[in-house]
Amino acid sequence: MNTHPLIADHGLIGDLQTAALVATDGTLDWFCSPRFDSPSIFASLLDPARGGYFTTRPREEAFETKQLYFPDTAILITRFLTEAGVGELMDFMPTTGTDPSQKHDLVRMIRCVRGRISFDIEVAPRFDYGRKSHELTVSEAGAVFDAGDMRLSLSLIREEGDEQLGRQVSTTDEGSLRAVLTLEEGQMRGVVLETGPDVAPKMMRPAEAQQLADDTAHFWHDWLSQSTYTGRWRAVLERSAITLKLLTYAPSGSLVAAPTAGLPEEVGGERNWDYRFTWVRDGSFSVHALLRMGFIDEAVAFSRWLHDRVSESRPEGSYPLDIMYRVDGSTDLHEEVLTDWKGYRGSYPVRIGNGAADQLQLDIYGEALDAVYYLDGVGVGIGQAGWIAISDLLTWLADNWDQPEEGIWETRGGRKDFTYGRLMCWVAFDRGIRLATSHGRPAPIDRWIAERDAIYQQIMEKGWSSERQAFVQQYGDNVLDAALLKMPQVGFVSAHDPMWQSTLRAMDAELVSDSLVYRYDPSASPDGLRGSEGTFSLCTFLYVDALARSNRLEEARLTFDKMLTYANHVGLYSEEIAATGEQIGNFPQAFTHLALIDAAITLNERLDAAQKGRRFRG
Repeated sequence: MNTHPLIADHGLIGDLQTAALVATDGTLDWFCSPRFDSPSIFASLLDPARGGYFTTRPREEAFETKQLYFPDTAILITRFLTEAGVGELMDFMPTTGTDPSQKHDLVRMIRCVRGRISFDIEVAPRFDYGRKSHELTVSEAGAVFDAGDMRLSLSLIREEGDEQLGRQVSTTDEGSLRAVLTLEEGQMRGVVLETGPDVAPKMMRPAEAQQLADDTAHFWHDWLSQSTYTGRWRAVLERSAITLKLLTYAPSGSLVAAPTAGLPEEVGGERNWDYRFTWVRDGSFSVHALLRMGFIDEAVAFSRWLHDRVSESRPEGSYPLDIMYRVDGSTDLHEEVLTDWKGYRGSYPVRIGNGAADQLQLDIYGEALDAVYYLDGVGVGIGQAGWIAISDLLTWLADNWDQPEEGIWETRGGRKDFTYGRLMCWVAFDRGIRLATSHGRPAPIDRWIAERDAIYQQIMEKGWSSERQAFVQQYGDNVLDAALLKMPQVGFVSAHDPMWQSTLRAMDAELVSDSLVYRYDPSASPDGLRGSEGTFSLCTFLYVDALARSNRLEEARLTFDKMLTYANHVGLYSEEIAATGEQIGNFPQAFTHLALIDAAITLNERLDAAQKGRRFRG
């Protein structure tokens, strides 16, 4: 097993309730069950000794690998090129539907395409982040790894009359299973992993496994056919859309920020967070991106999840919304450290749970209301209960927007007056006013207008630095912030306003590194953490959007095309790009992929308009 695979050297598979990462060498090194935010079963990506893994690879020491997705699906194919021939590993998870399930299947189909190849197989689960022991039982049908409240069964894909999976089967004291499988050209065998409290192994014929693959491919082809996007970079956007769908928890409609935890923003550093939760911000942004591609059902499903969060009863004195939730809407996100884990390439501590959950981040109210407003614009109306919840939220915001907070980047250096937070509070009131007036809804319009206008004046007075000639991260400081690239996108300023153009030029000079964009300069604005970080991929796509809106189209297109070269071999992006050009941070990150979609659509519209001699004004 490659103990230090690059973050980018992975593909993602999933069943819309959980997901797994498969490295280019055939190692399944990250998998949690039964949900994204459940304890891990395989997690050697973070600790090869304690995390657990499932390897499938040729016995030959020297081989090359290639990895791709079966076209327009989430079925991952890893190809092995050896002296003895060509082998193929097909990994996928049949979708589980919209009812929460304790049982999940993961299929690994192994095929000899040419020649004759022997494969080494090792299954080494480590339940509950390696904290729970298990018993291993091997039978003619396969094996069971029993950890008490969670079991993992391994069923064989074989023809009736076949021997067991290879003649060489052994177990280890740690409860791992090892086997050798030899295939001739044209043969296909494999295994099915099933997780759940009472699963048991059963034989599956190759034809049955192939039918599962065909059914899974059909699901993805059918889903993707809803896309209305026909512009440039269509394949890129469709891969990002599939990725966002893979990160959606179907029973609730929520979207996890990423399926992983603990992958570092700086290799060897301490910025290692758990992203397996639903941020109000990320999910709200996804509504805009998905609707622009025609995926209405996913946007509506998230809006229902958001409505439930806004409408549910809250303890006295609490905020109307938490900034993040578990996928089912619960709020137990207690952060702890896996003290015995080494972390990805020595990046310690490894955290599970997220201590930022209790932060005050005022921007989420604008992002949520913007999503509701956008849905309303495409005909997804707001019922009476929803309107009451919105009115109550804005009543609270009217009393609370003018206070320090932790901000979009979840800094742990104390609360401050962040300009972006005020900007999105302006958005919240603006969208509430528009919704009320367009539908004749009862609302304290005069107060909402007064608060919106007060925020506008405050940002112009305190969020603008005469010294920098730019809008800045926080009041009374001169630090730039890439989050403010959204100012023209949300309509706070025109993309051609001299104040905005001056801000964009300041960002060009300070935050942009050969098309890649930093969030901010942590040395100039301490965030309470040691070390540095890479460029933030979300911000690079926000920059493309801002350039396009400013009619700097040649720069926008070059920046976008350069950014595409930082995608991994199957079109996936993590959170950040290191100085070396490698991907770092949790992977793949929903924020990046939804921003890619938005940037590409905006740029495509501007390029089309330019070809027709038209000019956008915002």
